[in-house]
Formats: sequence, structure tokens, C-alpha cells
Amino acid sequence: MLADPNALKAMTGRIFSAIGCADAEARCIADHLVEANLAGHDSHGVIRVTPYLEWFRAKKVFAGRTLEVVCETDTLTVADGGLGFGQWIGKQAVDIGISKCRTQGCAIFALRNSGHLGRIGHWAEMAAEAGLVSLHFVNTSGLGMHVVPAGGKDRRLSVNPVTAGVPIEGARPVILDIAAAATAEGKLKVARNQGIPVPDGWIVDVDGNPTNDPNVFYGPPQGAILPLGGHKGYGLGLVADLLAGALSGGGCSDEGKDRLEQSMFSVYVDPLRLQSADAFFGEVRRYVDFVKSSRPLVPGGEVLVPGEVEDRARAARGTGLELDEATWGQLVEAARTCEVAEEVVEAVVKTS
Repeated sequence: MLADPNALKAMTGRIFSAIGCADAEARCIADHLVEANLAGHDSHGVIRVTPYLEWFRAKKVFAGRTLEVVCETDTLTVADGGLGFGQWIGKQAVDIGISKCRTQGCAIFALRNSGHLGRIGHWAEMAAEAGLVSLHFVNTSGLGMHVVPAGGKDRRLSVNPVTAGVPIEGARPVILDIAAAATAEGKLKVARNQGIPVPDGWIVDVDGNPTNDPNVFYGPPQGAILPLGGHKGYGLGLVADLLAGALSGGGCSDEGKDRLEQSMFSVYVDPLRLQSADAFFGEVRRYVDFVKSSRPLVPGGEVLVPGEVEDRARAARGTGLELDEATWGQLVEAARTCEVAEEVVEAVVKTS
């Protein structure tokens, strides 16, 4: 079905308001989820509403949480998210990081014990909009431990997003937002809902044999996700887990977890403390243009830089989001369970 993005945000916000989120928190969660869909990342969009509600009812994530600062200096913050909804906790953390960086020229923020932080590229975009360069390393303490190490059969790593943002004056920023794994787990949810196979090289069964069936990943018995690029992605994922988990105090991936606890280690830099605006933005623009000037491999093709795919998805999806029937059905059920008015739900469906 084709969904109106603004109406979808309103409906999603009503769902989270109904379970006890204040208006600002509910809007924050809803906006983040729908913006992920608009950016082309359905894996981190409204498909997440149903599991979020399940975790909330099981007291594995909580509404209305405020960051608890554990350690703080002028440039450094360690904070505990109290298992609050990650979109709300993440926004609080990034706001602090941006504020300190503007004042001091750089900042480090180690966040622990947050609910699912959503699409991490969103946080790099916030920093870039403030004119800042940022780096973000994310892990889970174990419930999201879906990835095998290179050469192994058993899950030992989380998917571990690695994200960087670089602002460009007068243009959209460069935003690298990748999992240190062959795919994000949410993309397997999308494929399962759509009833389609996944590409080669994404997942294996419990014995390490390649498969294209997302149902095999979920089991039983559960399969696993492969690291991105073999040993290189495995190494990147291992370091991301160490930075996010060990430095924040949230812990690295481990067995025996029954709730999703995410940590994020973020670094913010004001580039204009290191270079003049003309020098920095001029060199960024020169280099981006130089890279994009490479002759395309395919006739009529072009070279893109990280972030352009999302920008084009926003342009294409801005007037209507295509949701698969399974995801839409889950959303409708969630809305009815939360007693969201029928007219709010009906407003989401675009008829033309």
C-alpha cells in the first residue's frame, strides 16, 4: 500500500503516545522511524513499531527516560540511557555532543544502556547539519549478537554500525552509514515480511552453510549473518564492539541476554577549529567532485558518494511510501491495540 509520510508520522506518534510517551518523545520516535523509511532504510523504519511495543510491554524498554550522566568533563560525557527508547535517548546524547563540540571544538560521548538507537546515519546527519564532523560506533550487549566471526560458525558479534558524517557547505553532507556485517538484521525482517530471498553472501545456517532464506536465519535453529568483506569487516565489527561496549561501560556482545541494550561511542569535531572555512569546505568539495568525475563503469551510470542514495530515496519517496502488506498489517494492529482513532489510520492510505 502507498502511505502518506506525514500521516504515517502522526499515526506512529499516536501509538507511542498511547503507551505513555510524552508528546515530544512520541514525535521524536515517529519522525525518526518514518525518516528512515524515507531515506530508503525500511529495515529501520516503521517495521520496528511492533517489536518496540513488545519490548515495552515486557519491560525491556521504557518511556520517558532522561539521560543519567555518569562522568563528565568539558569535552567528555559518559551517560546511561536507562533503557529508554533509543530515538529519544540518542537525540539527547547527540544534542549534548553537538553543544560541547561547538563550545570546545571537539567532544566525545559514550552512551550505554539505551534502547534500539534506530538508523545511526540520522545522528551523523544531525551533527553535519550543525557543521560538525562526527564518528559513531554502535553495539549491543548481546541480544543483537547475530554475526559470526571470520572463520567461525557461532554468533559472537553484534551487527555493529559504523557511521561517519562530513558536512559540505551549501550541499548535502557525506554520510557513511554501514553495518560491519553483510547486512543489518532489519533487512532480513523486511525480506521475511515480503516473502523474498536475500542476496548471496548475507547469511548462513546454524552449521555455517550459505542460504538465501531469511527464515533460516530466524530458525529454529537460528542461523547467522556473515561479516562484511570477510576478515576485514570482522575486524571492523570487533573494534566497533570494543569501542562502543568497553569504553561506555555498557559491555560488549555476550551470551544470555534477554533484552536489547545498545551503546554508542561518538566523536564530534568542529572542522573550523582546524582549518578555515574556505580551506576545509573547499577541499571537501574538490575531493568529492574529483571522486565523482571517475568514468562510470556502466554506460550512463555515475559514481555516487555515501549519502546520495538516501537523498535520492527521499526525493522519490517524499510523496508516498510503499509499505508491504505484512508491515502495514502489523501497524494497523498496533494502532488498534493502542486505541488510535480509525480516522488517523485511514488518513495514512493514499488513494492516488
